[in-house]
Amino acid sequence: MASLVQLPFEETPPLRAAPRLRELQARGPVHRIRTATGDPAWLVTGYQEVRALLADPRLGRAHPDPARAARTGESALFGGPMGNYDTEDADHARMRSLLQPHFTPKRMRALRPRVEALATGLLDDLARRHPPADLTEALAFPLPVLVICELLGVPYEERDRFRAWTRDSIDVRDEARSLRGLAALFAYGQQLVGRKRAHPGDDVISRLCDTEGTTDEEIAILSMSLLIAGYETTVVALGMGALMLLADPRQWQALREDAGLIPAALEELLRAAGKGGGGIPRYARTGLQIGGVAIAAGDLVLLDNGAANHDESIFPGPDRFDVTRPPATHLTFGHGARYCLGAPLARIELQAVFSQLIPRFPGMRLAVPPGELTLTRDPLTGGLARLPVAW
Repeated sequence: MASLVQLPFEETPPLRAAPRLRELQARGPVHRIRTATGDPAWLVTGYQEVRALLADPRLGRAHPDPARAARTGESALFGGPMGNYDTEDADHARMRSLLQPHFTPKRMRALRPRVEALATGLLDDLARRHPPADLTEALAFPLPVLVICELLGVPYEERDRFRAWTRDSIDVRDEARSLRGLAALFAYGQQLVGRKRAHPGDDVISRLCDTEGTTDEEIAILSMSLLIAGYETTVVALGMGALMLLADPRQWQALREDAGLIPAALEELLRAAGKGGGGIPRYARTGLQIGGVAIAAGDLVLLDNGAANHDESIFPGPDRFDVTRPPATHLTFGHGARYCLGAPLARIELQAVFSQLIPRFPGMRLAVPPGELTLTRDPLTGGLARLPVAW
């Protein structure tokens, strides 16, 4: 056990991957490691292996003996097993069936003009400021929060409350804090359901309240799950995307000169932003082989989609951010039955930001050297603490 590689990997500047992770990847696709809690696990870093396992029914989020299961961290929400082992597949299918109607292509297309208008308003506010300004605070954080609030029917003015509870709930180091945050979020979700039953609107929570067979408890859980998932990861993607573009003026210039590159550039941004070093936790429901390595039933398997997105065999020069890179299917949003429901919405938000930010602020630049920027280490999703820019 003492010789196992320990997570998390060493801290590096935001644009650099952990050298130890890249060393592991060079050795093969599957690695025995120790999690932050000291538990043994398997880290899968190869693209083909991660992609296949994301859709493999032999892996799941539940465990037959949760109290004895290996953990990735102290978060009550994400640190260990989730769900009922015996009914996991049926429970997941029900959750998807309840949420999928609210994320159809038609609904997302209808939402696009509103997202673009919200981005325009935030950029108007930014233009009125005196540089330097923090792009995280001015744009990357408020846009996803505004969008998810409108979609769910959550009051935007309550953002400081639910953001604090969200941060608490996903804390990977302090279980007591995580439990308090999770309890506060669930209580808040129940309050919102009560409000919507009394005063329904044109939003997801109201429509869930009208869905036959749903309970207030189930709606509160689904709504708060969407709230957590609906903005944190997009905040990170917007901030890291802006950083990667601004850190290499050639990339920014290429998109200035040819806006037609933006859709493919956003996929490259989504691929390159996560350098890897953790991954999506799964538990083996049965014994299986991964890359010639025997995995025992009950073992914790971390599917490192960030590392897979930097697999040299699929993405030549994987640590090079290149907006002209020929498209290939990244795994940022997962794959298979658990593919992220909010992926189309995230793409709409990224498109709304970068299609406007670059032409409106053609001379934007970093206000500090990239090496001085830091990542937030406590939240599960990471991301930039600040992104000072000038123009």
